[in-house]
Amino acid sequence: MQTFTHYFLHFIFIGAIAYWYDRKNWKRNWLILLATMAVDVDHVFADPLFDPNRCGIGFHPLHTEYAIAVYVLGVAFVKHYTIRLIFIGLLFHMITDFIDCLWMFSYCQSCYENSEIFKWLI
Repeated sequence: MQTFTHYFLHFIFIGAIAYWYDRKNWKRNWLILLATMAVDVDHVFADPLFDPNRCGIGFHPLHTEYAIAVYVLGVAFVKHYTIRLIFIGLLFHMITDFIDCLWMFSYCQSCYENSEIFKWLI
């Protein structure tokens, strides 16, 4: 169920965000939001490339607290229609990944203790 929820939020729920953002252009906006999934290109710098017990938040360069702060500021202050939508997509991507991390932490205590999120909180 975790994997289904993760990919549902990444690929389907963003259609609702696109519709909410602008009903007339929701298909275009959905494609823009899909394009923000390219933020995962930073996973290629990870070793190993994929680890099912690793929380990406704070680990991958475009998933750090600094990057997330830029995404939040972009949503809050950028007025340009398309650029703001890109920031919304990036921020929602981080929220989705954070939900995935919380889900993983619920059954893997060591995953939490080894995560960057844990380091932020201590």
